[in-house]
Amino acid sequence: MKKFNLTYTLSFLLCLSGILLNQAFAQESPMEEDYYKIMKVSSPEGTLLEVGGLTMLPNGHLGVATRRGDVFIVENPTSPRPYFRKFASGLHEILGLEYKDGSFYCAQRGELTKLTDTNQDGKADLYETFASWPISGHYHEYSFGPVIGKDGSFYVSGNVAFGNQEWWRGESRVPYRGWVIKITPYGAIEPFATGMRSPAGLGIIDGELFYTENQGDYMGSGGLWHLEKGDFTGHPAGLAWTGMENSPLKLTAAQFDAVVDPRKVKDQNGRYIKPENVIDEEFVTMYQAKEKLSDLKLPAVWLPHGIHGISNAEPLQIPKGHLGPFEGQILVGDQGQSKIMRIFLEKVNGEYQGASIDFRSGFQSGVLRMAFAPDKSLFVGETNRGWGSAGEANEGLQRLVWNNEIPFEMRTVKAMPDGFEIEFTKPVDFKIATDLASYAVQSFTYKYHPVYGSPPVNILDNAVSGVKVSEDGMKVRIIVDGLRRYYIHRITLDGIRERKDSHSLVHPTAYYTLNNIPTGEKLDLADVSRFNSAMEQEKAKAEETKKEATFKKPVTTEAAKPAAPKADEVPSMEVINTLLAKNTCTACHHVNKKQVGPSYADIAKRKYTNEQMVELIYNPKPENWPDYPTPMPPMPHVPREEVLKIAAYINSLR
Repeated sequence: MKKFNLTYTLSFLLCLSGILLNQAFAQESPMEEDYYKIMKVSSPEGTLLEVGGLTMLPNGHLGVATRRGDVFIVENPTSPRPYFRKFASGLHEILGLEYKDGSFYCAQRGELTKLTDTNQDGKADLYETFASWPISGHYHEYSFGPVIGKDGSFYVSGNVAFGNQEWWRGESRVPYRGWVIKITPYGAIEPFATGMRSPAGLGIIDGELFYTENQGDYMGSGGLWHLEKGDFTGHPAGLAWTGMENSPLKLTAAQFDAVVDPRKVKDQNGRYIKPENVIDEEFVTMYQAKEKLSDLKLPAVWLPHGIHGISNAEPLQIPKGHLGPFEGQILVGDQGQSKIMRIFLEKVNGEYQGASIDFRSGFQSGVLRMAFAPDKSLFVGETNRGWGSAGEANEGLQRLVWNNEIPFEMRTVKAMPDGFEIEFTKPVDFKIATDLASYAVQSFTYKYHPVYGSPPVNILDNAVSGVKVSEDGMKVRIIVDGLRRYYIHRITLDGIRERKDSHSLVHPTAYYTLNNIPTGEKLDLADVSRFNSAMEQEKAKAEETKKEATFKKPVTTEAAKPAAPKADEVPSMEVINTLLAKNTCTACHHVNKKQVGPSYADIAKRKYTNEQMVELIYNPKPENWPDYPTPMPPMPHVPREEVLKIAAYINSLR
């Protein structure tokens, strides 16, 4: 399918709506696809690659495991015609793959399996149970992994079941569900940490263990956690097993409920009681709970739901010299939105935190696993069966190839005592960069409660009161009023332009999780003003002659102001795009193609009135859309006036 850039997509929408596109929205700057090309990997006809695991072999071959239980070895995987050889089959829902000492290791539902070709005929003839753990048989009890730690041990994570109370409420029916377990090189299991709900991605970053979590009950959004032995990362289901003799954590479910969910706490007569140390708030945030539960580990980086994914998958560190100027940073795939985000991590006061930024979207199916090839391209393994994804294909194996041109991006975002320091990949336009209007910062967090997900809460617009640009134009330091510890800070640089070509940033927004505010010297606004003034005068003198010779002010006439729109008119696309992004509609819906939910065009065909659409957004009826496996959650938090504007836009597509 031909890919359109933002200009053509917007133009198409506006033609359908009967609204003229203002020239100010024309997108002339390069986009992510101009630097990172998605390439197809040809597979044999009839081969279904619902990829659950990827790993590179020492000889340059690629190991591919599938959810259907097959393991393939792909010879010459970066060539136009790679050769697929089936190595093993008959396994159960493989969701990870590693290669060690001549054997493959993969996690099935209830075991870590070792696959070996003992007679060297190219196929596994020895299938060994390296380690096993209980399963109850619930369909959601996926096991993810393994990854191999620096001591040679394996790590595997286990999904919780759900459904006894509500369809979305996580339950640990057997040991190690909602846990990450460590498996020694000799096959012994050690419980390592708990608090997981749907830990779909494990990764080793600079020798340390990290994992990604998915939104759900007690998980307001997805995120990336740094994981150490004995950590509790937030979901209480796994606490059912902390009484095991070898548990590294002693926090109990009753202790958790007494602080976070006192409705479950009863006295000896079966009556609900309110413990003295309960958090008595309208709603609780995770950092408030941490003040009373010292074992609770906060995410290093939140990945805002519907913006930076809806089903976060594997984290993978970028090696030196791969994919441009981002070495050492972390890529995180997302299964639901079929895309990859980029994370910059730093340690402040001994704790990880950092920023997430979009990297590359447009994959043919949900991104689950990734592996770097010897030629520095990135293999991307994909699946969406039963889970749904923005990419319409049910399976896929693709490659991401960098064209060796540097995109104009935020390379890093670092916390400062009074704001943030942003480093770019190319010098910025000095005059624009010193304009405070080029920046916007907003902070928010999520509810920590036994309900599926959370809207952003405690939203605050943080004023940017000062900015200092480095002499080489590669960095800006912004002074941000009202920084809030433990909050996500949305940093938007829509106004920033590249110095040479006046291009805008490929991705102008970063989401920084501020677990700690650094100590140190703060910028003095008067000193910043004097520095910027001196720099501006110096640059102005250097360019004065050139400007006088080449610049001629065009003659313009004042345009008539457009009449104010009527209340029942469709809002402009600028307003609509803002509302769709703000309320995470784009996470599940597209204008004219099936995604996680139906397209806007298909919804328009139902001929709902605007008022009916308001009611359906507040109280969805999944039975109206039986072809979509993922039911839409109720969204009563969206203001009614915003829903009406979205409804008017959808109905304009008829």
